[in-house]
Amino acid sequence: MISTRRIGLGLAALGRPAYINVGRTDALPEHRTAAAMREHTAVVLDAAYAAGVRWVDAARSYGSAEEFLAAWLGERGHEDVTVSSKWGYAYVAEWRIETEVHEVKEHSVERLREQWAQTRELLTDRVDLYQVHSLTTDSPLFEDAALQQELAKLRDSGVRLGISTSGAAQAETIERAWELEAGGQQLFGAVQSTWNSLEPSAGRALRAAHDGGWQVLVKESLANGRLAVNPPEQVARIAERRGVGPDAVALAHVLVQPWADVVLVGPAGPEQLRSNLAACSVELTDDELRELASVARDAPTYWGERSALPWH
Repeated sequence: MISTRRIGLGLAALGRPAYINVGRTDALPEHRTAAAMREHTAVVLDAAYAAGVRWVDAARSYGSAEEFLAAWLGERGHEDVTVSSKWGYAYVAEWRIETEVHEVKEHSVERLREQWAQTRELLTDRVDLYQVHSLTTDSPLFEDAALQQELAKLRDSGVRLGISTSGAAQAETIERAWELEAGGQQLFGAVQSTWNSLEPSAGRALRAAHDGGWQVLVKESLANGRLAVNPPEQVARIAERRGVGPDAVALAHVLVQPWADVVLVGPAGPEQLRSNLAACSVELTDDELRELASVARDAPTYWGERSALPWH
């Protein structure tokens, strides 16, 4: 039995009315007003806490996720919850579901200063890990000495820094970020990357980062819901044999990776959360692991399919 302490709750699907996750709509309130979503988020957070989950991951671009989380922490008084958040994307949809642009990415000194101030205003000193959101190999961060120095000042003030990655070149991004230093120290100490049964390409780089001392968080462990709603035949077959949902099998595949310190789930409601957490009791056999390995797609195909998912 795997401890639920290895599970983290991601708020991407809860902090704003629209997101790309499939299988989300029926789990949300009928009317996705800010007040309704705040109340709904608290219900999911309560369920996660009751189940033993003690990590919550947010971002400035997740709509009102930081605000919802700050309110919940203040109302419940929980002091044993680890909080991570991210900067780099700005939420610009103004609580609309149908809009051409939902978030805008910018890795700059100005964006870091602005968003760190916003995060601190809401979450005060509760942020345990602050991450660059969606770092890619072409990010200006790798060449921007002023931005690196600004991050180093934040690190030296006691804030633990990390990166999140996306895209087909995640492994290369992780390797480049590993080399970044300021003041004789590594700039970052944690990485949050996509790894799931369909997209395992970053596995070797994540293992190396973990072995080198970085904390590894896994995001999009269900491929934005696709592994739960439209699972490959192999995943569905194992799930039926085990008497659990396909989401539990796909998450068990992530949890068995020894380098995966925290596995993030992104349920849109408490029922989805309970189904996800069944993964902690699934012990996959070597034959089942080989079956699951066979569903992997090449990274460019996977990320092309992800980019085509509609916001809804």
